[in-house]
Amino acid sequence: MSIPAVVIAAPSSGSGKTTVATGLIGALRRAGRTVAPFKVGPDFIDPGYHALAAGRPGRNLDPVLVGDHLIGPLYRHGSSGSDVAVVEGVMGLFDGRIDAHHSGPARGSTAHVAGLLGAPVVLVVDARGQSHSIAALLQGFSTFDRSVRMAGVILNRVGSPRHEAVLRQACESVGVPVLGAIPRADELSVPSRHLGLVTAAEHGHRALEAVDAMSTLVARHVDLAAVAATASSHVDAEAWTPQVAESVAGGVTVALAAGRAFTFGYPEHAELLAAAGADVVAFDPLTEPLPPTTDALVIPGGFPEQFTAELASNDVVRQQIKELAGRGAPIHAECAGLTYLVDDLEGHPMCGVLAGTAHFTPRLTLGYRDAVALGDSSLHQTGARVVGHEFHRTAVKFVGHHEPAWGFRDGAGTSVTDGAVTGGVHAAYLHAHAAAHPGAATRFVAAALEGRRRGDSAAASKLAG
Repeated sequence: MSIPAVVIAAPSSGSGKTTVATGLIGALRRAGRTVAPFKVGPDFIDPGYHALAAGRPGRNLDPVLVGDHLIGPLYRHGSSGSDVAVVEGVMGLFDGRIDAHHSGPARGSTAHVAGLLGAPVVLVVDARGQSHSIAALLQGFSTFDRSVRMAGVILNRVGSPRHEAVLRQACESVGVPVLGAIPRADELSVPSRHLGLVTAAEHGHRALEAVDAMSTLVARHVDLAAVAATASSHVDAEAWTPQVAESVAGGVTVALAAGRAFTFGYPEHAELLAAAGADVVAFDPLTEPLPPTTDALVIPGGFPEQFTAELASNDVVRQQIKELAGRGAPIHAECAGLTYLVDDLEGHPMCGVLAGTAHFTPRLTLGYRDAVALGDSSLHQTGARVVGHEFHRTAVKFVGHHEPAWGFRDGAGTSVTDGAVTGGVHAAYLHAHAAAHPGAATRFVAAALEGRRRGDSAAASKLAG
């Protein structure tokens, strides 16, 4: 039997989903529940706040990146050991990837994922400027797709007790239960920038305070028992497990960049690397050197542009990473990791592994990409296909020739290449979900072991000589 879930959705972005979902996770946890947190789509920021509220990893459910068939198994994996799950949606309830070949709710939409889980939806509605017309809005969202089960509504930014009474009457007239009403005066604001909320890791103790405030807000104004009573799911699939075709013996160490600058990664990635035989050791490039006996390196995405001076000042780790790459060790860098490997980022010296510079661009590059590997690397063979996601406002200008990592069509339909493959380095803007490509983890760890053996052999030859 799968763990019961409730999906927190909204008519549009900006309605208050993250505040309500995070607060609900925290409030349920305070009430003694063990809560599994999830986020629909490729978002890396909201799961950080979910994790603080739940005390366990926030995970993503994205059918576009991993396929419909993995949503149930990943849900079973992430909800193991919990007694209820809270799934925060993405954008508006029915917003997703435009796909002419996909029937039903838009691919990757909150409605799509709710259907795959067999879970009910609670709609968060921004009540500012709303009166009786909210009934029409709820009627439309309740009947637009009959496969979506609307369990109730949480009214957000309610102006007054009189306003709340009018809204409740309107909701009841169309048979949608009101599960909570959050006053406008109590609304919270979490610092944001061009890509959304400031990350929880970057926000530090203020993130903890924000999560605590969200939890108190929801506990005060939302009927937790009623929300929990609506939760259910129907997932028949077995839980996903971090298994690979062949585990690599040898105990190689894979360093994983973490800390405030590098927070954009999926938990399943580290789990698969460990299943492949690696000892995964996190470190903070802002302040720390590489872990001892590092054989390979993973640098996920994040916001290094907010910490360029601090990253540049850690000369020790930058030199270590350059030397590691020089030995041919496997290095997997995504998005922010790519900008960290070039010569400089906005004039600040970086690792110098890849000849080139990174700079800000006037527009955000955002969207799913159907990509093909253009060369053999420590992750993929030539021709391997993945669905990935771009999410950045920087660009890299390489100096000299680098074999590109990926080829795909961008949002405008233009054929482009992304990143670079050289030696053991695979670096690109594209984010992929490791659970959809477990063979990449095996290939990466195997390359690390081969590098370790070459190094041991060279050292032995030197001693013998």
